[in-house]
Amino acid sequence: MCRHLAYLGPAIPLHDVVVAAKHSLYRQSWAPRDMRGGGTVNADGFGVGWYPSVPGPPVRYRRAGAIWADPGFAELAGGLSAGAVLAAIRSATTGMAPGEAACAPFRIDRWLFSLNGRIAGWPDSVNALAATLPPATLAALPAATDTALLCALLARRLHAGERPPEAVADLVTTVLDLAPESRLNLLLIDGTSVVATTWTHSLWVRHDLGHQLTIASEPTCEEPTWQQVPDGSLIQGNLHHLRVEPLAPAGAVIS
Repeated sequence: MCRHLAYLGPAIPLHDVVVAAKHSLYRQSWAPRDMRGGGTVNADGFGVGWYPSVPGPPVRYRRAGAIWADPGFAELAGGLSAGAVLAAIRSATTGMAPGEAACAPFRIDRWLFSLNGRIAGWPDSVNALAATLPPATLAALPAATDTALLCALLARRLHAGERPPEAVADLVTTVLDLAPESRLNLLLIDGTSVVATTWTHSLWVRHDLGHQLTIASEPTCEEPTWQQVPDGSLIQGNLHHLRVEPLAPAGAVIS
């Protein structure tokens, strides 16, 4: 499985968000603590998205190789600051497309999106769901991956006016109806707020009310303020508010 992280707070160097901490996302690329049977390293690509200004569109930096193999990234990250960041490192599922275009974060207008997990039985298990998208949308998917398909399905909901928490929750439950053994930890940010899910994988939250909010696959440091999110949860948060509630379709079982 992959690892990902969302940060909201004071503008700080991307290096501080992604690289500097004792158990940063950078370190998790070769020494993750909780992969839950989904691989041993996260070396199949990485991406960082940030908001130079809010409101305003996000910017992304993505590469197909391991984050530690990009010697320029740490220098770049030290020279850029932001108060809203989504970063991800990739452990590709067998059968998924390689390459930079397959790396999160994906972009939907002002939103950034990431998946830590997989759709079980992809692509056959969700053929009926994929068929609800226009052929032109399917043809324009940036990569032949489950994340790219989820992003297109979520984009349709958001463009139709659905609120992000409901759009994310409904998408997860729809996929689980078709592929109940899926692992679906989703992250969606818009520069001021975060929506996340945890379904059969780890997720942690560190919320300093009014100051900063970090949601990550694993704690990036040893601070006791990290709290583990219960499996099967929907998380909504910003600097001043955090809500965690059950996300469990009728009859579904968390494995």
